[in-house]
Amino acid sequence: MSKAVVNVGIIGFGTVGSGTARIILQNGALIEKRTGKKIILKRIADLDIVRDRGVAVPPGVLTTDAYEIINDPSIDVVVELVGGIQPAKKFMLDALKQGKHVVTANKALLATKGHEIFKEAEAQGKSVGFEAAVAGGIPIIKVMREGLVANNILSIYGIINGTSNYILTRMTREGAPFEKVLEDAQDLGYAENDPTWDIEGIDTAHKLTLLASLSYGIPLSFDRIYKEGITAITPEDIAYASELGYKIKLLAIAKVVNSEIELRVHPTMLPEDSLISKVDDVLNAVYVIGDAVGETMYYGRGAGDMPTGSAVVSDIIDIASRGKGRCCSFLSAGPCGYTIKDSLDIETMYYFRFTVLDRPGVLSKISGVLGAHNISISAVIQKERREGEAVPLVVLTHRAKERDIVNAVKEIDTLPVIAAKTRFIRVEGKE
Repeated sequence: MSKAVVNVGIIGFGTVGSGTARIILQNGALIEKRTGKKIILKRIADLDIVRDRGVAVPPGVLTTDAYEIINDPSIDVVVELVGGIQPAKKFMLDALKQGKHVVTANKALLATKGHEIFKEAEAQGKSVGFEAAVAGGIPIIKVMREGLVANNILSIYGIINGTSNYILTRMTREGAPFEKVLEDAQDLGYAENDPTWDIEGIDTAHKLTLLASLSYGIPLSFDRIYKEGITAITPEDIAYASELGYKIKLLAIAKVVNSEIELRVHPTMLPEDSLISKVDDVLNAVYVIGDAVGETMYYGRGAGDMPTGSAVVSDIIDIASRGKGRCCSFLSAGPCGYTIKDSLDIETMYYFRFTVLDRPGVLSKISGVLGAHNISISAVIQKERREGEAVPLVVLTHRAKERDIVNAVKEIDTLPVIAAKTRFIRVEGKE
């Protein structure tokens, strides 16, 4: 598509759609000056074309029929910003079959149904741009696909859900309970009315699916990612983490160990002096270690109309400048030399919070079970003393295998000195 003028149609005129339109209309001259490509916003489709989005759209651009865009032979790039699985999937497939390139911010669709989308794009010789699907305005897809292409990616650590990061930040600063901060986040528009995908790690896992496929050439593997959300994190856990020199973040982790890849999303204790642990509020960050480049970090706004719209427009410009479809076969390739590690076989450090009856010999009983499961203790905190009553006992371990941790907790929770279910949190960092 080596053309000086590129016609674009947007399906979905919500938050990201309006930001995308605003950038094209306001910064079109700047884009043309820098790239030699004139981006024309030809059509915008949405079921509601009456509500004011604060964007001055030229007359005749708005329509309620998405197929006025998909079937228009003059439109080169279709931008899908409807979200969800259907009708977004049908819109994208039909646009590709009509010989159009596609740009999307739809991480859920690509993570779970992307093999169909990319297969069709490859068959048609067209591109699927998805920079906006991961970390909003941070150009992490281009970084992984181009900037770090000469590296073997050793590990990725991502704070890539602003809602969860905001909640954990407020809990850390104020000692507030999860439920109260979630309610505030909803009032401020940082959390949806149904926040399940954000607080349970599902949204983060969608994004990790795409990053892992780009980085390691593995098929899209959303179902293979271990997922755990932040709903069980308490102010007490955060306070103990701080005392031990850590902060708790919802982290996406992809890590190569020998020829196996760990893929997991869960609350993680990180050293409080690490760069990524300092990323707070609704901001996102992706920390990448490559064998040649070493440690790198990419930081910025992970959502919002203009940051995400910026990523959408960058894909449009990339497609316009390249003049041909980008092969997506690496996302549906055959054997790549890696297997995905069973989550029970991962090895890391662990934080335990036991609720125990304050009696003599409790620690020795617990440490005996841990030792029998090959788990050694590196630190212990027990401040409160209320003889015969339930008190917290906090333990930090050296590296251990998850399977041993799970089995040890099952056994420990049957001890008569345990008053409540044991909590544990994985810990990343040097011992």
